[in-house]
Amino acid sequence: MSPCCGLLLVAAAALVPARAQQARTGVAPPPENDTSVLVLGRISDDPKSHYEQLKPLLEYVVPRMASVGIRSGRILMARDFQQMASYMRRGRVDWVTETSGNAVLLEQRADASSMLVTERDGASRYHSVFFVRTDSPIRTLKDLSGHSVAFQSPYSTSAYYLPASMLLESGQRMDLLLSPMDRPPVNSVGYLFARTELNITTWVHKRLVDAGVLSNLDWMSPQRLPPAFASDFRIIAESQDVPRALVLTRSGLDPRVEARLRDVLMEAASDPDAGEAMRLFLGTSRFLPISTEDRQALDHLATGVARVRREVE
Repeated sequence: MSPCCGLLLVAAAALVPARAQQARTGVAPPPENDTSVLVLGRISDDPKSHYEQLKPLLEYVVPRMASVGIRSGRILMARDFQQMASYMRRGRVDWVTETSGNAVLLEQRADASSMLVTERDGASRYHSVFFVRTDSPIRTLKDLSGHSVAFQSPYSTSAYYLPASMLLESGQRMDLLLSPMDRPPVNSVGYLFARTELNITTWVHKRLVDAGVLSNLDWMSPQRLPPAFASDFRIIAESQDVPRALVLTRSGLDPRVEARLRDVLMEAASDPDAGEAMRLFLGTSRFLPISTEDRQALDHLATGVARVRREVE
């Protein structure tokens, strides 16, 4: 670890007595709410791997924050969304990068503020793509009644929140299925979580489900949509674009720290010293201001996410 930044990983089970944590990790957790420490958070089921992705960018950022009193950095992992929202409400995490769906939830539940759009691999926006087999009778979202659709995970923006809100807007009911073998009622769309994009495309290709959803970026990826499958699929609907990911800061963060963090992140794309750190940080290519169009898309998404949480979950 770089001595200049004083980085420390605090894993997802951080809410334990300091002595117990020290016995497991070899380090005691630093004091809470130390304003000289900048804390970067992440929701993770693999803290060690994600720490290696986050550490270089935090090491780049911290020395450039000295003018606003930042002396060291820390990475705090949360085991799930609820724990991260709690960390941000309590001031234990200062900033995170999240997909749009989780970002609007953190705005709603943790009073977090979206600060920048995160461009990854050259793409700052994306959208959802509903697809079926070419020989399917399904032509529109309304035709999905009595059929099944595969999403990715309960916290995916492009492969759950966006498409689920589209189905609700089109007047559909939605029911969670027990397995691909389960069938929904004739007046409802059955849905499942396939966990990976490749599983989604495989399930549709093998006729285990009637439809699938990917982001438009995954739709163009041979790793997620094998070329051998692509010719057998057709698109039946697409959502509007939303920001691919956002940087959020917690409520109550010193405005001078927030402003300096914003400047450092926006300048990083043109700084050769930040190149490798940006690449490791989930393939980030640059950080961009949130445009009026982005904010409108996020507000519409927030309404859809709230409806999905209320009517489906």
